[in-house]
Amino acid sequence: MEETQEKSLQREAVKIDISQAVTPFAELDPEVQLAIRCAGDKKAVNIKVLDLREIASFTEFFIIASGTNQRQVQAISDEINEQLKKQLSSRAIRIEGYGTGEWILLDYGDFIVHIFDKEAREFYDLERLWLDARKVEVPEEI
Repeated sequence: MEETQEKSLQREAVKIDISQAVTPFAELDPEVQLAIRCAGDKKAVNIKVLDLREIASFTEFFIIASGTNQRQVQAISDEINEQLKKQLSSRAIRIEGYGTGEWILLDYGDFIVHIFDKEAREFYDLERLWLDARKVEVPEEI
């Protein structure tokens, strides 16, 4: 008689070692630092910065922040745009989502700013999608 081999559909647990390396705030370009400070000045909540230099070629950093409502999301975007233009003569290459104010994307080439309302941030969960990115240490006073 032929012997049959059992196959299991259960997945084996795999442990993924995520690097705990942190990029210091002082190492960021002045434009990135200013954008983070502007978001903080407009009371953005849960500001996270991801260092993508080792894992992506289209940009170096993601700045992810939230506003409590559409008007605050737009105000954060406005402040970042105005101050980068005024202080560092830096202009966004592309701006998306400003009209709805649920998720505004400001593309500056070397870094991208994502400003979400609460629901959109939970839905898209960029921090989980880019889990293997290095984190940037954002000072508490921001």
